[in-house]
Amino acid sequence: MTEATTERVLRLLGLLQQRPVWTGPELADRLGVTTRSIRRDVERLRSLGYPVNAAHGSGGGYQLGAGKALPPLLLDDEEAIATVVSLRLAAGGTVAGASEAAVRTLAKLDQVLPARLRSEVRALHDAIATLEGSRIEVDSDALLVLARASRDHTRVRFAYAARDGARTERRVEPYRLVATGRRWYLFAYDLDRDDWRTFRLDRVERPEVTTWRFTPRDHPDPVAAVQRAITSGGYRHRAKVVLHLDAALVREMVGPAVGRVEAIDDARCMLTTGADSLTWLAVELARFGCEVEVLEPPELRDELGRLAGVLQRAAGRAT
Repeated sequence: MTEATTERVLRLLGLLQQRPVWTGPELADRLGVTTRSIRRDVERLRSLGYPVNAAHGSGGGYQLGAGKALPPLLLDDEEAIATVVSLRLAAGGTVAGASEAAVRTLAKLDQVLPARLRSEVRALHDAIATLEGSRIEVDSDALLVLARASRDHTRVRFAYAARDGARTERRVEPYRLVATGRRWYLFAYDLDRDDWRTFRLDRVERPEVTTWRFTPRDHPDPVAAVQRAITSGGYRHRAKVVLHLDAALVREMVGPAVGRVEAIDDARCMLTTGADSLTWLAVELARFGCEVEVLEPPELRDELGRLAGVLQRAAGRAT
């Protein structure tokens, strides 16, 4: 194939990957060629191993099918960069086994890309480092089991370890998996407790899909429900305060897994969060450097006063 023909065939492949079905005239119009040229280019793709299906008549057209021997996906510059960045981040991720799989995929990607893109991708890969922190891995098999059960609306059984180590058997209707960056959560309806619950996946043991299918219930937004559960639920102290700061600024300082921020007006917002220590809450509020109105709990006001005294005495002793 000439360079122009090769470029056109690659563009045709890209179009076929964008939507399920294209008619011959549509493809010809997009590529600026005749329908006869489209037929020839389709044959070229087939010769390369891409299963392109063709249906005649009303509603027919060209469709890229699935195949066991599908050649490597050809990537343009932006797609290659996005793929490498995603894989590089996955190499430091929270799913057990995903790190090794991401590294293997990066190595394969390096072999199939054109020389020009290969050098760009290698430079990008070498320039990115991930800071190792306190990450909590979840079992990839459990993640897949729960994802399939959520998709298929099938009940699941599993053992669950609470914060104090107590283990209980749960029967749930799974609805959504929610990732916060450090942790994974399952939002589900607990059949024995007759209520919605949020489960940390690293505490889920031996998930087993049952044969019972369920009709989805009306449910709250899973992401919002998980955020409420992890920012205040399960802690000894639940705090609700008004900060005299713009909500957008507070959201930059407070991650979604730490607290929920709701705007009141342009100069104030409501922060809902939780902790096992009142001292920790007082220190966190002090770092905002603004006026704070404590709505709950009242004990937090006392702790803020005690901390203010400690800081005042420390400032008085400063040299």
